[in-house]
Amino acid sequence: MKETRDEAVAAAIVKEIGGKGNIRAVGHCSSRLRVTLHDKQLVNEKAIEEIDGVKGQFFNGDQYQIILGTGFVDRIYNIVAGSDDSSLNTDLKGDLYEGMSLPKKVSRILGDVFIPVIPVLVATGLFSGIINCINAFGVEMNPNVLTIATILMKTAFTFLPVLIAWAGMKQFGGTPVIGIVLGLMLVNPLLPNPNDVAKGVVDAIIFQPFGLTLSVVGYQGSVLPALVVAIIAAKTEKFLKKKVPDVLDLIITPFCTILVAGLLGLIVVGPICQFIELGVLNAAKAVINLPFGLGGLIIGGTQQAIVVTGMHHIFLALETDLLATTGFNPFNSMITGGIIAQATAAFTVGLKMRDKKKGGFFMSASLPAFLGITEPAIFGVNLKFGKPFLFALCGGATAGWVAGLLHAASTGMGVAAIPGFVTYLYSATGIRDYFIIHGVAILVTFCLVYFFFDPNKALEEELVS
Repeated sequence: MKETRDEAVAAAIVKEIGGKGNIRAVGHCSSRLRVTLHDKQLVNEKAIEEIDGVKGQFFNGDQYQIILGTGFVDRIYNIVAGSDDSSLNTDLKGDLYEGMSLPKKVSRILGDVFIPVIPVLVATGLFSGIINCINAFGVEMNPNVLTIATILMKTAFTFLPVLIAWAGMKQFGGTPVIGIVLGLMLVNPLLPNPNDVAKGVVDAIIFQPFGLTLSVVGYQGSVLPALVVAIIAAKTEKFLKKKVPDVLDLIITPFCTILVAGLLGLIVVGPICQFIELGVLNAAKAVINLPFGLGGLIIGGTQQAIVVTGMHHIFLALETDLLATTGFNPFNSMITGGIIAQATAAFTVGLKMRDKKKGGFFMSASLPAFLGITEPAIFGVNLKFGKPFLFALCGGATAGWVAGLLHAASTGMGVAAIPGFVTYLYSATGIRDYFIIHGVAILVTFCLVYFFFDPNKALEEELVS
């Protein structure tokens, strides 16, 4: 039987990464085939880039990623994972966790919990941007229409603990619907709203077990209590499933899981986590609000470097907290310039290439970065040459510094660079800040790369060596 194109591509990929025996685990996302390997040295990166259908490749820590595109990656994954008699390990997440340091593991777990939630938070930010745009043009809205618009804008953040508990239960191997119920308990209308308690409008529910005074409130907009409750619930459920007879599992396991995790969450975990969350948020705000824009300089200049380590997911909790508690996200304004800077660096490298084919490839890698996804530009172009990446960090630092000086802020998260425009439409100054930040990032990065780096010379030196 004649080999299909998909089979040929899959076979070529397997061959150039060192064969099936070199694969520890395999997985995929929406556009990339992801593998962990026994020996990275066996990978022929140049040969992989020449394979038909491969749009790029790079190492991200222990994980080797091959960019194939949506749809195509599913077909190639199915062939790679199932084309041999000896089945491959498809638990890529477990394999990655096993070799990670504790800080990186914490970051990755947070990312895995938050990533499924991000689309709805992005959608909420876009709704907010659209409504702000309508208000900016002075259009009066019918009260009923405004009520519906408010529901669209605020529901995701009002019930954020529900989303986090659901994603957390899913991540830690529990039953997601139990996570939903526990999350709803944390925001039950019978619990006093923490904002109203802070204003003195209502009183917290007071418990005094063993002489201790515990104040219980609702956890609307909180992240950490829901995450910890999900971990407790998942561990409790797993323990019970091992101990409870199958005939009683359906009744006893969910009952005891909800009872234990619910009570601990409301009375013990919630108050403690809320205190910790407030401390972390205040520390982050202190850095963001450093005088003379220094917070923006530090954040803007380091965030894309942290992306390379894979630990950038830890900032998702910070952004979520900022939006849930203040309605604004200054962190976004400090990093969006760094994203545009990486895109500009890759585009400028492609612009300066004499080889039009390679130049086109480098410039195409910049397009996702202009839309907020910088990995192809970083790993495919900027980090490959070195200097463009450093110059882009300089552009990001400058843009972040300007954002700090302007006290700029977004009304969303998960969207930056060009798509982030709508999250700055809440006022004329917001739109102005958006264009200034990105203009600075583009100008600084373009000048540094264009005048102080020659990709043609760098490629020639690479060939000679």
